[in-house]
Amino acid sequence: MRLALISDIHGNLVALEAVLAEIAQQNIAHDSQHILCLGDVAAFGPQPLQVLARLQSIGCPVVMGNTDAELLNPSLLQPANEPGNRWEDIGRWCAQQLTEADKAYISSFQPTISYPFLNGKTLLAYHGSPRSFSELLRPTTSEEDLEQAFAGYNAHIMVGGHTHMQMFRRHKDMLVLNPGSVGFGMDRVSPLAEVRHPAWAEYAILSIEGDALNVELRRTPFDTTLLLQAIQSSGISHAEWLANTWTKV
Repeated sequence: MRLALISDIHGNLVALEAVLAEIAQQNIAHDSQHILCLGDVAAFGPQPLQVLARLQSIGCPVVMGNTDAELLNPSLLQPANEPGNRWEDIGRWCAQQLTEADKAYISSFQPTISYPFLNGKTLLAYHGSPRSFSELLRPTTSEEDLEQAFAGYNAHIMVGGHTHMQMFRRHKDMLVLNPGSVGFGMDRVSPLAEVRHPAWAEYAILSIEGDALNVELRRTPFDTTLLLQAIQSSGISHAEWLANTWTKV
């Protein structure tokens, strides 16, 4: 059995198609039994409707992410800086693109998804944590905080997104995974004056053969030229600024 985990696509169809092409090369079908999406699907990228349509064509289960919920109920935040104001404008533009059918589809996303694995193992999918799609679970999160985040939830494998950071760690008898971000990878270089978006898409593959569980945290390149063209032609707010946040390859 092989299962692909994707998360944090953020309206980047170019990156999503690159990941789906690689998944197909791994003999993983594009269907509801073999792909699981961990949320934050459409916001902040130039192709929100195209990504939503692509996921619907696959029919894979999707977890509700924080920006998915924000698209349904855009709030008037007060960002602390100019980049924050720009991201707020971009998020509002994405929300304005949605049809009622798109909103109904996003509303069908679930807070958590329990996925039966082979050999009696179970997988629990969420966005931030099982208790909140906004909670940040990182490689440096303490065991005590993980204990609280997972309290009342029982699964052998815990999988979530939100941080845009790939993660593989253990907590007691649980395996805790984050596949990273398909459409909005981040280069954090000290000092953290800015965050750049590299030309790669992240995802994960889980496979069980007999009693062996194999986890692959994968990274694949995509054509940023196509993404930049999509940004410039989409009508998205702050298009030039957004394009300049990407590393050109």
